[in-house]
Amino acid sequence: WRNPRCNGRLPPGSMGLPLVGETFQFFSPDASFDIPRFIRDRLTRYGPIFKTSVVGHPVVVSADEELNHMVFQQEGELFQSWYPDSFVEILGRDNVGEQNRTMFKYLKNVVLRYFGPESLKESILRDVQRAVCSSLCTWSTLPAVELKEAVSTMVFELSASKLLGLEPSRSKVLRKSFFDFVRGLISFPLYLPGTAYYACMQGRMSAMEVLQQVLEERTRSAEAAGGGEARCHGDFLDYVVQEITKEKPVLTEGMALDLLFVLLFASFHTTSLAITLAVKLLTDNPRVLEELMVEHETILNQREAGGESDGDRVTWKEYKSMTFTSQVINETVRLANIAPGIFRKTLKDVQFRGYTIPAGWGVMVCPLAVHLNPDIYPDPLTFNPSRFKRIN
Repeated sequence: WRNPRCNGRLPPGSMGLPLVGETFQFFSPDASFDIPRFIRDRLTRYGPIFKTSVVGHPVVVSADEELNHMVFQQEGELFQSWYPDSFVEILGRDNVGEQNRTMFKYLKNVVLRYFGPESLKESILRDVQRAVCSSLCTWSTLPAVELKEAVSTMVFELSASKLLGLEPSRSKVLRKSFFDFVRGLISFPLYLPGTAYYACMQGRMSAMEVLQQVLEERTRSAEAAGGGEARCHGDFLDYVVQEITKEKPVLTEGMALDLLFVLLFASFHTTSLAITLAVKLLTDNPRVLEELMVEHETILNQREAGGESDGDRVTWKEYKSMTFTSQVINETVRLANIAPGIFRKTLKDVQFRGYTIPAGWGVMVCPLAVHLNPDIYPDPLTFNPSRFKRIN
């Protein structure tokens, strides 16, 4: 267990206890902007590339920018998408990350047909602004707002509308299931009543029941209207139904349900975290907030001076002109580290800087170790959007 077989030299590190490995340490909570203690301690001891074992799988953790780049560049050749079994159970056996390269590209194209640049220009920007304005009006009537919960609700209702065409009243049940799911997402995979993982899986099952019901209703409606060609709701589910009702469908119902589940989770959870953190960072940094306000007030003044406008709606030209806003977003996402680890699996033995990563091993790319590397981002824990200014 401690010395796995390898046709070469393994990276340094510890495999922990038999079977359990270092799973308990990996899942230990760490409420900080900084690199989690599990990663931080091992980076100090072993360097940017080290081996470990998590939930029964040997894994090499990479905080090396060059190896991280290699993992994504060699997708399908040396590496493939992979997650430990406990994560696969959470996201679904037919989720997009479990598909082969061809199917992954197909699913990606299905998603981009609805969420691509043209859709962003024509409808998504408008719908986002409408949802934010409506929420701000509601919040202004309340004595106080629990920001993370309020933002999560706002983003989830928007996502449920764009993906499934659900009204807020109907998305409420689905939202509760997803909130239960998220609370136990990063937890030790012990499926016993009372554990966070058990609550997470119960939330997933409840959410999948609602999604299946919505998909079946829409499919029956499409078939009654003449098959998958009847697209009248204007949401992503239209495209999904069109694909699964083809004469020779590539997309199965199981894959469709897991795709909808993952898209809902990814859209609302990551965005709500980033928005909540952005508000905190701007509150704690009034100079940055002032510069951000100046940029937006300039746009409003240009409207009043007779520049291009579309009523109160943010135009695509205005959106693209928000240079400092983009820097604030980039810096917020850098500090938020919403995806603490991205998993891949080696398809063959991989050689890197004298180390061998054996075929079949997991590789965990660690973006936050790069995002918080002082050699790349000086004073990395400081909120400084100006670091993203383009150098001419």
